[in-house]
Amino acid sequence: MRRLFPVTDVTDETAAPGGEEGREWSLAELAAAYAYPEPGPGGREPWLRANMVSTLDGAAQHDGRSQPISCPADMRIFGTLRALADVVVVGAQTVRQEGYRPARARAEFAAAREAAGQGPAPVIAVVTAGLDLDFSLPLFTSPLVPTLLLTGAGAAPDRVAAAERAGARVVTAGEGAAVDPARAVRALADLGHTRLLTEGGPRLLGQLVAAEVLDELCLTVSPMLTAGDAQRIAGGPSVTLPRRFALKSMLEEDGFLFTRYRRS
Repeated sequence: MRRLFPVTDVTDETAAPGGEEGREWSLAELAAAYAYPEPGPGGREPWLRANMVSTLDGAAQHDGRSQPISCPADMRIFGTLRALADVVVVGAQTVRQEGYRPARARAEFAAAREAAGQGPAPVIAVVTAGLDLDFSLPLFTSPLVPTLLLTGAGAAPDRVAAAERAGARVVTAGEGAAVDPARAVRALADLGHTRLLTEGGPRLLGQLVAAEVLDELCLTVSPMLTAGDAQRIAGGPSVTLPRRFALKSMLEEDGFLFTRYRRS
């Protein structure tokens, strides 16, 4: 892996002799490269980052899943971002399509998570209006920490009861059936989850962008072309004015670009 940005006048120590091929970064190096911002004078504020992958022609999925356009380095970063997070926020449709499982404890990150005051694994928080989920799945039956369900105040009582019987914690984050993204972020922060990570899907990411609560985008650019009508990384209605983000870092391996953009 090579660091392409930021460029410094010091030779990148991650580059192999000869220059073209970079060595594989350790998990500790990846964790340092993707560290959350340090707390401010008033303490830690919620910071919401998204992690997505896109092909050169803008597809976020192939055959309904992101795995076919990913790569081993992308999955290492995926795992690192999860290990840094307090909570992983994901849409219900992505849970169904991708077969989401509970986040697992990683021995490589155990000491760092303990030092940061975090549990052994991040909480999974599912954004769902209708609670139309299979509560017999491992995400609900065998997580290290109970799965959270972010839903509206108008959620059907029988579905709320079914979720709670399965061991999930239901958190109200909106009026009616819909979830208010800004209220969801506040609700998670009130539970002590300030290092937030979302893995989509595109509909949820679009809602977070429209609500102006996204602080950072970690985007893997896959050197593939898929054509077809696959979704982009963010869907839903367009915003009134495009949101400007600034490039903070770019890594490269095997033609894949691993970028980080932060709100300007």
